Amino acid sequence: MNIRTSVGIVLVSALLASTAARASDDSETAALFRRAGQSSAFFSNSYGYAVFPTIGKGGFGVGAAHGDGHVYVNGHRIGKTSMTQLSVGLQLGGEAYSQIIFFADKNSLDEFTHGNFEFSADVGAVAVTAAASASAGTNGADAGASGGKHDAATAGEYRHGVAVFTIAKGGLMYEATLTGQKYSFQPSTH
Repeated sequence: MNIRTSVGIVLVSALLASTAARASDDSETAALFRRAGQSSAFFSNSYGYAVFPTIGKGGFGVGAAHGDGHVYVNGHRIGKTSMTQLSVGLQLGGEAYSQIIFFADKNSLDEFTHGNFEFSADVGAVAVTAAASASAGTNGADAGASGGKHDAATAGEYRHGVAVFTIAKGGLMYEATLTGQKYSFQPSTH
């Protein structure tokens, strides 16, 4: 199979994964994380957070993921953010998930909002709405599990000023990949 065919399959898989999940806005997604285990405590002890209601992910040898969200400080939206991920390795399928990134202090938020923020070296296995994952990257090692959209992974703590939680929304994907999640930020124009 040539690279053009692989990329086409990846894009279709990512599109199907993102459209299969019910659309949700920032406040509904934040409410899910507020009700889910340890992630709820981060709302009261973080400087701010970035919320991604839906990230669509798909892959067939070559994978891609994308999602758009917003960044909040003290309950006020300060800008838009997007996540893009490319991966190469053993992977097949598509999924959709919600993600929230908490920032411990102003310095960690500034790192996210200035330049390109990146997570990397991810390994995971996802089935329907249950997920298990482990990662090791520039921000240290982490692991978590999710039983569905009302039960977020709770194995979280700040690493290098950030804490990340995900909730599987739907799809079926197997992967053992090297990935790079890159985030961009655009401030609100009030």
